[in-house]
Amino acid sequence: MLAPRYAGVNFYSRPNTEVGRRFNETVGLTQGVQIGPIDAPNIWVFQRKPPAPLYDSYVPGADEKEIGITVARTLEDMMRVAAIRNVVYMGEQECPYYEEYDGNDLSATHLIAYMGDEPIGCLRLRFFADFAKLERLAIRKEFRKSRAAFQLVRAAFKFCQKKGYGKIYAHSQTRLVDFWKRFGFQVLEGGKSFVFSGYDYVEVVAEIERDAKAVSIGDDPYTIIRPEGRWHLPGVLELSALHATAHASAEEETLRLAGSVA
Repeated sequence: MLAPRYAGVNFYSRPNTEVGRRFNETVGLTQGVQIGPIDAPNIWVFQRKPPAPLYDSYVPGADEKEIGITVARTLEDMMRVAAIRNVVYMGEQECPYYEEYDGNDLSATHLIAYMGDEPIGCLRLRFFADFAKLERLAIRKEFRKSRAAFQLVRAAFKFCQKKGYGKIYAHSQTRLVDFWKRFGFQVLEGGKSFVFSGYDYVEVVAEIERDAKAVSIGDDPYTIIRPEGRWHLPGVLELSALHATAHASAEEETLRLAGSVA
């Protein structure tokens, strides 16, 4: 059911026991299906949710030309990020190692862009009190004619909005200011010009609309502890809780049946 071809398919079930019905309720299935003239009150259905947000759009095994984005969550993901940045910044721009790896990588969120299953780009996000900082956007040279850079930046915007931010700050090479303006960035009024790694930079900022459904206090506690960027999917802790509930229900049913036999 995880294959791309089944991504939008609903899941159906017909429980034959009370335990099965309780389990269906627990995991979010609803009873009763009606499709045209067909009325099936004993069938339960799990309606697939809308498509995943752009920042969680990577699907392993997708078409080799399809661009997908995901949050880096594992050490192997961080190796992919490092490989891309090594090629782009250290290789092409001759950035010194100790400038590229500045001590902020393990306290940041990283997005990775894939084409099919090939990692082709990345960017880094860091979060402050009232703004998020977008940095280290890198696309491998052979993929720069794709839309990966645009997809990554848009995914970063969506990600920041979901976390409740309304302002994104960045440092732009002066030669790339027009690129950032496509996303609504403007050179910061009263901002400073500066140089690092041999390139001229300016401060830029973009005002974005806050997400009315941003993750916040008052949300379901399970939502808040889901993996970064997967607030739309059940997390491991709530799945564990669901299994515990189903297990407890099974034990209760067993004891009830045993009591009725006795």
